Amino acid sequence: MNYSACTSILIGAKASLDGSVMIGRNEDAKAAWPKHFVVHPAKTASEPVSFTSPDNGFTMPLPAQAAKYTATPEWTTKYGVFEESGINEYGVAMSATESTYSNERVLGCDPLVKNGIAEEAMVTVVLPYVHSARAGVKRLGQLVSHYGTAESNGILFADQREAWYLETGAGHYWVAQRIPDNAYAVVANQMAIQVVDFNDPANFITAPHLQEFVAHNHLNPHNDRFNWREIFGTQDQSDLYYNTPRVWYGQHVFTPQVAAQPQSFDLPFIQYATKKLGVNDAQDYLSSHYQGTPYDPVGAGSPADKTRFRPVSLAKTQESHVLQLRPDLEPALAGIHWLAMGVGAQSVYIPFYAGITQTPAAYRLGTATYSPDSAYWVYKLVSVLNDAHYHATQALVSDTQKQLRIDLRQLVQTTDAVAQKLTGLELATYLTTQSTKAAELGLSRYRQLATQLITQATDLGPLNYHQDLNL
Repeated sequence: MNYSACTSILIGAKASLDGSVMIGRNEDAKAAWPKHFVVHPAKTASEPVSFTSPDNGFTMPLPAQAAKYTATPEWTTKYGVFEESGINEYGVAMSATESTYSNERVLGCDPLVKNGIAEEAMVTVVLPYVHSARAGVKRLGQLVSHYGTAESNGILFADQREAWYLETGAGHYWVAQRIPDNAYAVVANQMAIQVVDFNDPANFITAPHLQEFVAHNHLNPHNDRFNWREIFGTQDQSDLYYNTPRVWYGQHVFTPQVAAQPQSFDLPFIQYATKKLGVNDAQDYLSSHYQGTPYDPVGAGSPADKTRFRPVSLAKTQESHVLQLRPDLEPALAGIHWLAMGVGAQSVYIPFYAGITQTPAAYRLGTATYSPDSAYWVYKLVSVLNDAHYHATQALVSDTQKQLRIDLRQLVQTTDAVAQKLTGLELATYLTTQSTKAAELGLSRYRQLATQLITQATDLGPLNYHQDLNL
């Protein structure tokens, strides 16, 4: 199985409409591969605890105290846990991973470690044990340095104050950069971080002896700067068609005054939007497919252009999430795990508060075979029906999405107003009730949408004939 097709976004507090720090990502792998959504309660172990990967055998001891956190694991652990994204009780958000690729020069000096830490384990062994985004970076970095990593990846961290992006570039080497408060970043399966300032620990954290490793192995083509992307990353044909266009499109939408080309290798990691960005902007990017350009697969471009570049949102998206950390609120209320099951472009982002104690039953169901009681399959069914007659049915899908966005935004505002007066168990119970209400609203509307699409499709098949009524 190839977990290598995600797209990510990070937004600093001063770059957002309401002072939120946001990180988001599409988890892409297979077109029919359900995800679940769960809450892990806080735990205190009385005996030693360890983690062992069901995939590559990676194993490590864990702290006795684990915080409560949300997560989106696979429907099966056959290939690993893959919890992917979540927010813990301390208000720390994590999304792992954005698969990237290291070049052969670097891997020849420090190869990947077959039984090292990999994507499937990262959220599970990091998120329950950290109290800040910076602490998350340091914990994961230390694990990579100590155990080695089996893959090259980018990992997103956030709390109410800052967002960080960590990239692993070889078996034991990594770097992390803080996203400036007034900036954003979009990433698409490439090494993204550029010039590293080793004298700025407030904004850069690196693996021990990183400079010495690069110097000893003569990996840096420049004497005057340390450009992580150029030293550790790739620049090949797959990047030109698969990766850089997605970064270009995000920057084209958020920073249109900067002229750039879809296949440029020089797109900056850190960029500045022309206007402040809201949670809907992050969701729209993760749901995008080059709308307004010749490269939209369902647009009006030429056949060659419509299939030229890999879009951000596509059939292989298992789930899409935006993890929003809002300012001046306690963690249970500040954090919202916006979750769209299936294809973001055809789904809707449901707001789940970080303080919930349980997820709806439909979000804990679903296997590789379609079942109507699974939230993943409810949203995936609409995608399949929409795909079959896209242009004839898209207006109906779009109208449902727009109305749900309005209704869910109203639900969040109502919930916030009431929840700020509650504490403790009363707050947790209320947030769980309201999040469940949001989930049920989405499922109800999408089940109704599916019945409408099926009914409409009965007259759209190829074995049809429209007779002239005058005959």
